[in-house]
Amino acid sequence: MPSATKSLSVGRRPLATPQEIAEYCHVPLGTVYQWSSRGGGPKFIKVGRHLRARWSDVEQWLDTQTIAA
Repeated sequence: MPSATKSLSVGRRPLATPQEIAEYCHVPLGTVYQWSSRGGGPKFIKVGRHLRARWSDVEQWLDTQTIAA
């Protein structure tokens, strides 16, 4: 088994795509791209031309958005 495959199978989750983030947060895809371009939202990673995020960063960012209602 190649080492890259091994590291994925030892606790690493696949990176989230903008579409997956939009679906998870129940927001339009354009909102995710606005977060990225304006510096809001979770921490994003550029993988070549593609925008990705770690699920842990998405969840951490959502935790910071909690308000008392």
